[in-house]
Amino acid sequence: MTISQLLKSRVRYAPYLNRVKEAHELIPLFKSGQYLGWSGFTGVGTPKCVPEALVDHVEQNDLQGKLQFNLFVGASAGPEEELWAQNGMILRRAPHQVGKPIAKAINQGRIKFFDKHLSMFPQDLTYGFYTRDRTDGKILDYMIIEATAIKEDGSIVPGPSVGGSPEFVSVSDKIIVEVNTATPSFEGIHDIDMPVLPPYRQPYPYTKVDQKSGLDSIPVDPERVVAIVESTTRDKVPPNTPSDEMSKGIAANLVEFFRDEVNHGRLPPNLLPLQSGIGNIANAVIEGLAGANFKHLNVWTEVLQDSFLDLFDNGSLDYATATSVRLTEKGFERAFENWEHFKHKLCLRSQVVSNSPEIIRRLGVIAMNTPVEVDIYAHANSTNVNGSRMLNGLGGSADFLRNAKLSIMHCPSARPTKTDPTGISSIVPMVSHVDQTEHDLDVVVTEQGLADLRGLAPRERSREIIKQCAHPDYKDLLMDYVQKSEHYAAKHNCMHEPHMLRNALKFHTNLQEKGTMKVAEWDPVD
Repeated sequence: MTISQLLKSRVRYAPYLNRVKEAHELIPLFKSGQYLGWSGFTGVGTPKCVPEALVDHVEQNDLQGKLQFNLFVGASAGPEEELWAQNGMILRRAPHQVGKPIAKAINQGRIKFFDKHLSMFPQDLTYGFYTRDRTDGKILDYMIIEATAIKEDGSIVPGPSVGGSPEFVSVSDKIIVEVNTATPSFEGIHDIDMPVLPPYRQPYPYTKVDQKSGLDSIPVDPERVVAIVESTTRDKVPPNTPSDEMSKGIAANLVEFFRDEVNHGRLPPNLLPLQSGIGNIANAVIEGLAGANFKHLNVWTEVLQDSFLDLFDNGSLDYATATSVRLTEKGFERAFENWEHFKHKLCLRSQVVSNSPEIIRRLGVIAMNTPVEVDIYAHANSTNVNGSRMLNGLGGSADFLRNAKLSIMHCPSARPTKTDPTGISSIVPMVSHVDQTEHDLDVVVTEQGLADLRGLAPRERSREIIKQCAHPDYKDLLMDYVQKSEHYAAKHNCMHEPHMLRNALKFHTNLQEKGTMKVAEWDPVD
């Protein structure tokens, strides 16, 4: 086959050029039940050609539900993963995922999904935890990794994400490399730490956000690389929803809080390294910081979104480290137009490092993430709507919230529904599923206000959260629950964190039965 000049310029290890294949030529390598690793993190840096070729093969041969794989990705992949879910090609999946087709298949029981902290998932894979029933001694059969270049020693230069690729490569029997020639080479911005098994693991040495180990590509045994495929498709991230009054209100409350912390000497003028989750609220918070006149900011996070480019452009942000640059199409265009400017201020690391609890605590990171709901005592649910319906997965929020200097969760006070203009309260008596405990959160913020929970006992927290964060339509109802719970708890000597179990989840049951969380009355409790 003809090899493009651009591919030749990107693949500097000459023997690999003898292994260049079309994606469809690799179909015979794949057998149902295999364990596969994909590169990618939050929809960027994922392989495209081989997954799409497998979808075509399944659709053309009516193999839906017959050719299935155990699929591991650092976090959510791109649209290819959704096509796999639609065609019944995923037998088992971990960890974090995004997309209605895959969530639907998980909730219908067609995909066996298990969730895990993103700092732990890749290393636990290398321990053999997820493949312990295999009898052939293998962990992954194939790793399909997207690269933007291959160096002279055969090592792989990833693209806009690193994720779990170093770990996946280290435990894969065979490796397929998709070299994306439509994306500029990212060579020079990665910092790679390869996995080392205990008890030989050394501490990560990073004491500043811009500190690097010196390894900027993923080393690999060239003998395990069975094919090189040229990819000419860029990552496609959907546009962000523009900031609305709700998200701007959350951002304003946080900016005011940061300024107050600086004024009281609890934060330096340039704050501390920032972490922000993904999504529209997180994007709006960073937009708010861009206009807040904080200078010499640093970022230690999982994912960089479009709004971080504003911080770079206005001179507020000195340096950012992450495991993924999840930009929209316009965001990537903007970044590539000023690539020489951005690439010297950016480092992409593996997710076990970007989410390392020890580094997060060492650097004093300020963590900001969005939950599904928070209860009156500051337990948070990030994953399971009404306790059972998987949304996306835990992601790395708990990696940061448990270990940050300041652990912040932000969400709207209520989410409107078709049947209730106020909608579903994000502040509830008891969360229907717990991902982050009361011990891990310092601050809860909605567009209504900000509750600083540091040092408060549970009963103090309940009043502060309701007063500052609850929607006005729910404040009295929540306080009524608190008072009745405390009356019951006083009689039974359990006043530390009062609950009426009969009523604790009534917001949720009322929603299921009547379409609203506005409970008419609480059940009596003796």
